[in-house]
Amino acid sequence: MSAHVGTQAQRLYGCSVPARAVAPGAWWIFLPIGLGTFMSAASESVLATVLPVIERALNADLATIQWVLTLYLLVVSGLLLACGRLGDLHGLKSLYLAGIVLFVGGSVLCGLAPAALPLIGLHGLQAVGAAALLAGGPALLTRTFPACRRGQVLGLHVAMTHIGLAAGPALGGWVAMSWGWRTIFFLPLPLGALAFAAALRFVPSASPTRLGQRFDRWGALLFAGGLASILLCLNQGRAWGWGTTPVFALFAIGVLLLVGFGRIERRTAQPMVNLGLFRHRGFAAATASALMNYVCVYSLVFLLPFYLIQGRGMSPALAGLLISAQPTVMAITAPLSGLLADKIGVRLPATLGLALLAAGLLQLATLGSDASVGGVLIGLALAGLGTGLFVAPNNSAIMGGAPGEEQGVAAAVAATARNVGMALGVGIAGAVFTTVLAANPPRGASGDMVQAAEAAFAVAAGIGVVGALISGLTRHMGLTWVAADPALEAEAA
Repeated sequence: MSAHVGTQAQRLYGCSVPARAVAPGAWWIFLPIGLGTFMSAASESVLATVLPVIERALNADLATIQWVLTLYLLVVSGLLLACGRLGDLHGLKSLYLAGIVLFVGGSVLCGLAPAALPLIGLHGLQAVGAAALLAGGPALLTRTFPACRRGQVLGLHVAMTHIGLAAGPALGGWVAMSWGWRTIFFLPLPLGALAFAAALRFVPSASPTRLGQRFDRWGALLFAGGLASILLCLNQGRAWGWGTTPVFALFAIGVLLLVGFGRIERRTAQPMVNLGLFRHRGFAAATASALMNYVCVYSLVFLLPFYLIQGRGMSPALAGLLISAQPTVMAITAPLSGLLADKIGVRLPATLGLALLAAGLLQLATLGSDASVGGVLIGLALAGLGTGLFVAPNNSAIMGGAPGEEQGVAAAVAATARNVGMALGVGIAGAVFTTVLAANPPRGASGDMVQAAEAAFAVAAGIGVVGALISGLTRHMGLTWVAADPALEAEAA
């Protein structure tokens, strides 16, 4: 095929070969990765659901037991880039298998924890495995499937995440009620064993892409420390007080460490992450818009229970039903969005998705105190539709914007944007919510709660509009669009 035809295909379809067939064995590779994705997402949503039960069972206070989730977030976020780099250096299959072992082993040990503090530490060990899964899974899919199928397979990967998030709360509640809270930590064992066996059988053992290079330990330490400091500041800012010395000091330390990370990465011959990737407009725009998408999503996720139960006086059962509408719509939309991106490119579906997410948030921000359940459902459905439409094309843009030998790092960048966006979303939404509540007379009225939540939704909608404008810069011809790894395709066949 001529270079001219290849260029035209790249511009029109985001694909280096227009009609390239998928290797017959390639779809089997999705089995262990899909199982691992579902397992990690469901496990965390299960844990978040039964955390109050664990708090009472272990005689812990809320401030202590919250560290089960907080430490997990900090460890995953801090190690994502390091895990992606290790996968590029030593092989993505090895990284993924190690991730399964650490995640499942950590979960089983959590189920045996005698007290809150050991549980926090062991869940941190489980987070190391989660970081390896998050960095390795999308990278393996991108290197296995040709660019013309990248949106489709990444859309299915996103769908498995949201199916896990949607199934987790109901499953966790039922299991905890039937057999006790410790049982939930043994649920990943059969899924993990199946995923490990499938990965051994179906994932090719391709050679590492960075032979002879060394791991940048100082860069990894500075990035992990800097990002963890800033995320901890955002996570605990509401509890500690945004203007207090600990929050300010923690934020300053985080910024200094990340600045040091940037200086080291620019000077070293073998950096942990190639900062030159961000000079590509498409890659940078896709990463920035992903960050803003997750700020919007987690603003909504964080405030919904307060908004529906305390603000609108809904029963927990009705509120739970409405909350489940968003991830359900996302799980249905994501694979279809990936297929669409393979046909028309990433820019239109990703930009439209963020615009619909902003529209859903704006709908919720303007309903008023006496709105019907139908009005709330429309806002949540729009938000779910927009997020489902956005994520797969955006992931395809990020993964396609990195060279084939840096797919592990690209997957880690995408996952880091998600985690940072989550922390920012909770921090921003919480700050707006509490500020508006404090400005009103303390009557304890549900109307004040609704007003405060709607102000936070409006701010999130504005962020979504900015994200949609940035997403419009993710042009096909601005991306590198790596083809699938021939070695992986050959072995999959």
